[in-house]
Amino acid sequence: MIEGKVIRINGPIIRASGLGASGLYDVVEIGEKRLIGEIIRLEGDTATIQIYEDNTGMRVGESAWSLERPLAVHLGPGLLGEIYDGIQRPLEEIKKTSGGYITPGIKIPPIPLDKKWHFTPSGRPGEAAAPGTILGEVKESATIMHRVVALPDMPASTIEWIAPEGDYTVSQIVARFSGGREMALSHYWPVRKPRPYIEKMGMDEPLITGQRVIDVFFPLSRGGTAAIPGGFGTGKTMTQHALAKWCDADIIVYIGCGERGNEMTDVLTEFPKIQDPRTGKPLMERTILIANTSNMPVAAREVSIYTGVTLAEYYRDMGYDVAIMADSTSRWAEALRELSGRLEEMPADEGFPAYLPTRLAEFYERAGKVKTLGDRRGSISIIGAVSPPGGDFSEPVTQHTKRFIRCFWALDRELANARHYPAISWIDSYSEYADEIRPWWEKVNPDWAAARESAIELLKREQRLSQIVKLIGSDALPDNQRLVLLAAEMIKNGFLQQSAYDDIDMFSVPDKQVRILKLIMDFYTRSLAIIQLGAPLLKIRELSCIERIVRARSSVRNEDVAGLDEIGALMAGELDELERSYKR
Repeated sequence: MIEGKVIRINGPIIRASGLGASGLYDVVEIGEKRLIGEIIRLEGDTATIQIYEDNTGMRVGESAWSLERPLAVHLGPGLLGEIYDGIQRPLEEIKKTSGGYITPGIKIPPIPLDKKWHFTPSGRPGEAAAPGTILGEVKESATIMHRVVALPDMPASTIEWIAPEGDYTVSQIVARFSGGREMALSHYWPVRKPRPYIEKMGMDEPLITGQRVIDVFFPLSRGGTAAIPGGFGTGKTMTQHALAKWCDADIIVYIGCGERGNEMTDVLTEFPKIQDPRTGKPLMERTILIANTSNMPVAAREVSIYTGVTLAEYYRDMGYDVAIMADSTSRWAEALRELSGRLEEMPADEGFPAYLPTRLAEFYERAGKVKTLGDRRGSISIIGAVSPPGGDFSEPVTQHTKRFIRCFWALDRELANARHYPAISWIDSYSEYADEIRPWWEKVNPDWAAARESAIELLKREQRLSQIVKLIGSDALPDNQRLVLLAAEMIKNGFLQQSAYDDIDMFSVPDKQVRILKLIMDFYTRSLAIIQLGAPLLKIRELSCIERIVRARSSVRNEDVAGLDEIGALMAGELDELERSYKR
């Protein structure tokens, strides 16, 4: 431990002398309360430190101690179901200890040190052990089996001793290897250091979310990256809640970095009540929440996303699929801007530091589907919300984020005001994963690609026609163009719109999604042919199948997708009859 003295204080940024022998990003404890900080710059014997706690009342001349180790998170059984702040302090335990407020300097272990977990060994003495080798298992929750794997930085060796089946605390040794290396049920890992893996794999399967506009129009690959930009009140947080509940990831890590306190309170109160649709048990049994609201120290907000992605990598290395919800990266970037200003760095666009793109890249590049150490398959999918001021997508955070993500779900203010949920714009959004995951979708339903492409093209035509309609009205258009407006309206109301409160419509299985869209596109194709025979659009509008098609999303259950065949038969019958009357 190296001791120094505080010589300057500028909000959460302080300078201390006597710490020149420390390393960059070493953890520091400052003052009588031993506040946690991190060295972010070294100049000779002077260290610049960002403090992760409220340092009100700190004085020049107080001591600062470098712990000579980087900021790290404690990894082991007991993470799931917990609510942490940005530096992995357990907020529930802090509430019990300090009465609802985070007392500066309070130190509570992130995972219980006295709780015992039932360990079942899978390795045997004499067997070879390399980084990623599974040594045993601990049942962490009713749905997640915690795999105890050899540490990533451990050299290849042989198991000399492994603990027998029984109950152990996270600090007890459960394995010993040749060379004298020992391993407990838990360990520490630096948050800014990505955990290693063998190789990144191809993006060949989607992360199914149950949201039709996402899965069919703008799909996200398992292990992919996506951004949800939108102005205030457009539904970023609600969309992330739905994705956290319904996506087919094994583990959810929800990072609330810099959001308003009342929004984060909703997350903290609602998530424990949500029932996991996959297991029927509480969703929190496979969720980790990180809460760092806008009134908490900005330095801890800056590090919170690294804390979250390190926890995600830990479960990825066990072979699980993890989804990270970061809400919002704009507030995180604002923390960077404030810290940069206090460091007196030269500002770039809109006052953000010049290294903003680099930091965003470091975060999003930790996503991916990988072959882990130990030859398992795991993935991390990152979905980051962006809050551009005034909904201006040309601002720096949104523009830089677009460079590092491949899926862009742009939220539209007009859709949100019209209560169209999800308010994802089908004009401004895009996904670069569609071609890569096409083989997966074609196995589910071979009509996916054709229905998707024709529907998106139809919506683009409708947008162009709507500009004309605003000038001269829809009555001035020929029937074939008015049919485009009708079909586009059916896509919006019967496919793109989705009710989070409807027991049937809140989630759609992949096959149902494609079949509904195919039904609408078949209706459009048949109707266009009938109009070309001379039938007026008015006759088509009178068909009862239109309402049945639009209501199919909430009338046909996921387990009874064959019910769409009945609607298809009704549509075919009505269109056949109308076609015959104009062929004569």
